[in-house]
Amino acid sequence: MTTLDKLIKNFSRLPGIGKKSAGRIAYYLLKADPAISRRLAEQLSTLHSSIIKCSVCGNYTEQDPCEICSNPNRDSSLICVVEEPQDIHTIEETREFNGLYHVLGGSISPMDGVGADDLSIAQLMRRVTNNPVQEVILATNPTVEGDTTALYLQRLLKEKGISVSRLASGLPVGGDLEYADRMTLARSFKGRTVM
Repeated sequence: MTTLDKLIKNFSRLPGIGKKSAGRIAYYLLKADPAISRRLAEQLSTLHSSIIKCSVCGNYTEQDPCEICSNPNRDSSLICVVEEPQDIHTIEETREFNGLYHVLGGSISPMDGVGADDLSIAQLMRRVTNNPVQEVILATNPTVEGDTTALYLQRLLKEKGISVSRLASGLPVGGDLEYADRMTLARSFKGRTVM
């Protein structure tokens, strides 16, 4: 196996990158200025030593606590619970949420051997107990596992007297009804708003 074949094989192991895309990336790097490949290699080699998990929320960061947790302008009475750190980035891009976050590290999935104890649920419960949190927004994925996790958290948080909400889900903007699946339509009806 050649060096190029090995590179393509390694790129194709990344999520969302198939063999064709991996080949395009490898050939692009061969044609590009070698400085691009050197910078990329340097950044990859220091990735795990430069980036850590925030001790408060679990987000990836270069400082602890992260920029969001240490920002005094954020609303500390709101915590948005997400499954993975990349979900924070997605929500932050909307510029609609100004509270804090909590990363679970996945979702409850008995089929995959992931239970509540495998997630950072105990840390979340400590946060809501030790801080003046008024509302927890559950932003788990709209999947069976995400819904199971949200229901489990809702029960725990309601016992503590915390207001719990869940992100609405339904039809995407610009989507056609004929292409929506049954579950998406059902969620759209349940989450409808008054006009």
